[in-house]
Order: sequence, then C-alpha cells, then structure tokens
Amino acid sequence: MTAYLQLALAMALVGANVGVAKLLSEALPIALIAHLRCVLAFVVLFPLARSIEGFPRPSRAVLGNLFWQAVFGTAIYNAGLLAGLRLTSALEGGMVLATLPAVVAMGSFLWLREKLSARQWVAAGLAGLGMAAITLARLGDAGGVGSLLGNALIFVGVVGEAVYVLLAKRVAGQAGVYTASFWMQLFSAAVLLPFAAPDYGAVAKLADPGLGGLLVFHSLTASVACLVLWYRGLRRVPAGVAGVFTALLPASAAVTAVAVLGERFSAVHVVGFALMGVSVVLATWPKRG
Repeated sequence: MTAYLQLALAMALVGANVGVAKLLSEALPIALIAHLRCVLAFVVLFPLARSIEGFPRPSRAVLGNLFWQAVFGTAIYNAGLLAGLRLTSALEGGMVLATLPAVVAMGSFLWLREKLSARQWVAAGLAGLGMAAITLARLGDAGGVGSLLGNALIFVGVVGEAVYVLLAKRVAGQAGVYTASFWMQLFSAAVLLPFAAPDYGAVAKLADPGLGGLLVFHSLTASVACLVLWYRGLRRVPAGVAGVFTALLPASAAVTAVAVLGERFSAVHVVGFALMGVSVVLATWPKRG
C-alpha cells in the first residue's frame, strides 16, 4: 500500500505540473525550461544523495540506463509536452497523457516479459480510452486542427515517458533513490544543454519573482519529489501495474487547468476521468486468496 501511495503522489505532482509547464512555455523557450529545471534539481539532489546514501558511484550498466532515462524521460518527454502545450490546452494535454498506462503495459509485456492479468490489461485499456474520446471530439471540431497537432506532440512525449518507466524498472533497487535521481538529472541537463544554450539570454526573464518561483516549483516537484517517490514505489510494484498509476496524471492536470488556468471542463473529460478512475481501481484491487 505504501508503494501505491508513493506512485500515486508522484503522478499527481507530475499532472499538476502540466499547468505550470504551460505557463512557463508561454514565457520561456522550451529547451531552456527543461534544462534549468534539471540544473536546479541536481543541485538539490547532490547533498541529499551524499548525506543519506553516501553517494556511491553506480555501475557502468546502471549509469548507461540512467543516461537513456534522461534522453527519453526528460528530453523527449519535455520536448513533446512543452511544444504540444503551446498548441493545446493543459486540460487536453493532461488527458493525452492518459495513454501512458496502455503504452507502459504493452512495453512491460513485450520488453520486460512481465505477465499481466486480464484485469490489468482491461485497466490499461480503459485509461487509454480517455485519449480516444478527446481525439474523436477534436476530429468533429473544425477549429481543432491546432489542438490535434498539440495532442500528437504530447503523445510523442508519452512514448518517451513510457520508455523511461520501463528503463527505471530495469534498474530499480540497483542504486540509491537519491543517487539515481541525481545522475538522471545531471545527464538530463547535459543532454539538453546544446539545445538550451542559444536561448540563455532569456534567463533574464526569471528576474520576475512570479516566473522564477514557477520554475523553482516546477523543478523541485517534477524533477526531485516525483523522481524520488517514483523510484521508491517501483522497487515493490511491477512496471505494468505502476504504469496504471500514470492515469492519475491527467486527473491532477485537469484540477490545475480548471482551478488555476480557468479552462472549461466538458462532458468528454468527465467520461475520460471516469474510465481512468475505474482503471486504477481494477489495477490495484487486492487479489483474492
């Protein structure tokens, strides 16, 4: 149960950051946002890893895995998410992320060879139906072309995040939680630096306390707290089941979009969230006997 709570809180924080990311993407270059977020994160994580875990150096295999986690889970995920949020709403962006459980379940079955029960497959499928509902609604909207492109870009980010979840599961427990989080953020900052460097002049905008505060919040929650919680939960939960918890991502994204950004909540979103709620219950309901 503790692992479930850790995974749920991690995804809720990621979802809340969809709205924050949209605000940041309207004021700063995409690559710069992601790079600075990672820089702030590894500055915070280094003393934590050193004081709590002694900062042992992971094996070469684990470091290689963490590098690819950075490529897919930070670079590709953030590029797709932030670029897509410039074209679509935070509410719909969060709903697109509802496809994560289905993508992770398929990946865990094909790549990690995890056996998923029929109930887990149904749970992943129900979560993915939220995206289908939005896509159909958009296809019937003559003015929805931009949002369709935005949603497609966010789905590219979904694929990156799914690969990250599977990679993280492969090395779960082989490195300390804080140490693994530090190395991932260090690799992420390095990967993003060439893309962020040309836009470094825009850092001056962070003199605005509101914008600077948003970036700090974004970094500490999405790149520190979420990673630590996620790595802890993955140690005791199969990747296929953990993937279902990503369905909480669009739910928290919706709350942020409606409460903070003032976006409209439609009947399509109600149906989508109902399906995702059922999916989480199915995936986590205790087995008999």
